Amino acid sequence: MRTGSRGDEDFLPTRQSLLSRLRSWDAQDSWREFFETYWRLIFDTASKAGLDEASAQDGVQETIIAVAKQMPGFRYDRTQGTFKGWLLQITKRRIADALRKRYRDREGRRADPDDPAVEAEIAGLSDAQDRELDGLWEKEWQSHLRAGAIERLKQRVKPEQFQMFDLYVLQGWPVAKVAEALGVSRMQVYLARHRLGSRLRKDLERLSTQLS
Repeated sequence: MRTGSRGDEDFLPTRQSLLSRLRSWDAQDSWREFFETYWRLIFDTASKAGLDEASAQDGVQETIIAVAKQMPGFRYDRTQGTFKGWLLQITKRRIADALRKRYRDREGRRADPDDPAVEAEIAGLSDAQDRELDGLWEKEWQSHLRAGAIERLKQRVKPEQFQMFDLYVLQGWPVAKVAEALGVSRMQVYLARHRLGSRLRKDLERLSTQLS
């Protein structure tokens, strides 16, 4: 299993470095780190899957609890699947449970929830939700990595370099407007785009390998 530098672990904890520290319920700092790293990814996926804010927050908590229950005897084996896929399966179960409960609560007033036809319909909904969640998770995962890589880039380059990159590349300002606003030449803006853009791409490639 590949691991990153200490800086990479601080930025976005790798599977091995963080998961190995979560086997104890008393590892409060590690659990806080895990929560702060992944809660937004889980919450955004749950929200876009159709849960309201309160249910999505519940989904985050239930996902973290489900992860915690697996930790005491947990041994990560990369050959058995990816970290991204492992966390996705746990998240999907929690979201699917919430969606099925909402369906039963709504439809239960008009149909017998124990009716085989109702159960078949719920199963069909679950299959469709499962496929949809795969796509949502992948999109949110990539967004999560990109946001983290941008934050890491911001921390590792000079503020004036990042400001040029931010305005020109991330916010889409015309180069002339950026140069005028910051009192720099257009060439400096182009150079910032090239240098920081290259670093960002390399970081994303490395993180995709380490965290997938």
